[in-house]
Amino acid sequence: MISSGHIAFIGGGNMARSLIGGLLAQGFGASAIHVAEPVEKLRDTLADDFGVHVHETASDAVKDADLWLLAVKPQVMHEVCKSLADAARKQQPLVVSIAAGITAAQLQRWLGQDVAVIRSMPNTPALLGAGVTALYATAQVDAKGRMRAEQLLSSAGATVWIEDESGMDAVTAVSGSGPAYVFLLAEAMQAAARAQGLPDAAARTLVLQTVLGAARMLTESDEEPAELRRRVTSPNGTTQAAIETFQAGGFEALVARAIDAAAERGRQLSTANDNT
Repeated sequence: MISSGHIAFIGGGNMARSLIGGLLAQGFGASAIHVAEPVEKLRDTLADDFGVHVHETASDAVKDADLWLLAVKPQVMHEVCKSLADAARKQQPLVVSIAAGITAAQLQRWLGQDVAVIRSMPNTPALLGAGVTALYATAQVDAKGRMRAEQLLSSAGATVWIEDESGMDAVTAVSGSGPAYVFLLAEAMQAAARAQGLPDAAARTLVLQTVLGAARMLTESDEEPAELRRRVTSPNGTTQAAIETFQAGGFEALVARAIDAAAERGRQLSTANDNT
């Protein structure tokens, strides 16, 4: 499905680079990819690395494209959309946004109410092809549009469709921000390992491989996380002592509050952007 037509990337940052690389790996032609990037050095790098067409302005990039991937910062999205509104109404492209906190309704208000919009939320492991992206489609998006968007975003990892856009704030809190929670845990474990007398290099290797191994067990097993935890928690053993300490400190409740705080912040950002 995605092999037909041209794709315009508005913004040539890391996430756009990841998706472009994924498309090329799937066999999509570089000549059908146009990228708008205002920074000359980044434009040159994109052209050199991928052989795609590069443009200084968004309006030049979208001229022949029937799929637009909006990959700019949320705070400049309104201005970018204003510059593309006439082209959007004329071309009626499929518009896919990866900007956090920008709703589909806002994009349609800025680009045109009849424009087919998909709001998506990838996370940073997408840069390694190991991410996960949630997608929400407006009523104007047909089955072909859903397939094209899914194929585009799946080049960076797994995809999940959300039928109620209000759930995107929870997605942002769980998977969008989630890698940072794992990094924080790894940071704390490394510090604790050093406090126990382990050398820095050994502490780092032990923690990172433990996180990697646990992630593989979670993704490669059909078992629920709770069951995997039970299997490695021997009665009265070392793991139980640690787990009980976590739980005594309100670990589960703290995680719930943290995710709720992130979701609420997402709602606040959407509201703030709604004033434009």
